[in-house]
Amino acid sequence: MKDADDVYAKRLESLEKEADELRRVLIDELNRTFITPIDREDLFALSRTIDDVLDYGYTTLDEMVTLGVKPNVYLQRLVGILREAAEELYLGVIQLKDHPQVALDHAGRAKQLENRVESVYRSAIADLFKEPKTVEDIVAILKVRETYRHLSNAADRGDEAANIIGDIVVKMT
Repeated sequence: MKDADDVYAKRLESLEKEADELRRVLIDELNRTFITPIDREDLFALSRTIDDVLDYGYTTLDEMVTLGVKPNVYLQRLVGILREAAEELYLGVIQLKDHPQVALDHAGRAKQLENRVESVYRSAIADLFKEPKTVEDIVAILKVRETYRHLSNAADRGDEAANIIGDIVVKMT
């Protein structure tokens, strides 16, 4: 979002595909393992919501390219907050087994960041619809709004991932 560089776009696409493959491996392992340290359904649900976050990141970029949407201050802020939330989710996941309370703290921070995304999203939408003057302005507004919505949806899925981490911690403790 800062540089609008194709190198970053290709990297995001590569990471999204790599994550999809890791999820396929996880599902295969879940199907072949009788006993897991964390409830199988919870692992599946957590992997699904994290995959959804990554998918929204990728499709946001894809739609920006397709629709010709250029990065702006709001997109940069939204992505920055989402990155922080993703880091909190990652830290929560890696702490689940040995430090469930720490995992819960990270999940709580991810949920707070989702609230920040929603606040920035509402400001961005309000600013976007301030003064359309022409039909072309309205078309441009709708394109940018769609991009904002993708990022808001990514935050919602991140919030759900944080909820699942919380569910896992409750079951573990």
